[in-house]
This record gives sequence, C-alpha cells and structure tokens, in this order.
Amino acid sequence: MSTREEANAPRHYLLLTFAIVIGMVGVYLRFAGDARGWNIASNIILVIGIIVALKAVFTIMK
Repeated sequence: MSTREEANAPRHYLLLTFAIVIGMVGVYLRFAGDARGWNIASNIILVIGIIVALKAVFTIMK
C-alpha cells in the first residue's frame, strides 16, 4: 500500500468519527448536572476522546 492510500484508509476516519462522538458525549455530560461526579465522569470521557483523536491523527500523519 502506498503512503497516500494508507493515509486515506477508511479505518482512520472511522476512528476519528468515534473519537468525535466520545468527545461530544463528554461535553454533553458536562451540562447534565452540577454534581461533582458528573463533572469528573465528563472530564474523563472527554480526555479519552482526545486521546483517541490524537492517535488517529498521528497515525494518518505517519
């Protein structure tokens, strides 16, 4: 597989879509309530989404 074909592989963009959905869930949970538990859970979910997105982006750039 050439570098261009590898960068345009659908699995990378599916992973990015998955990461965006995870990040959006984290953002929406932030507005679900003012309880400390909701804030901690939303921050953890948001960080997981960011890590997955960065993994996808760096894989595409490689």
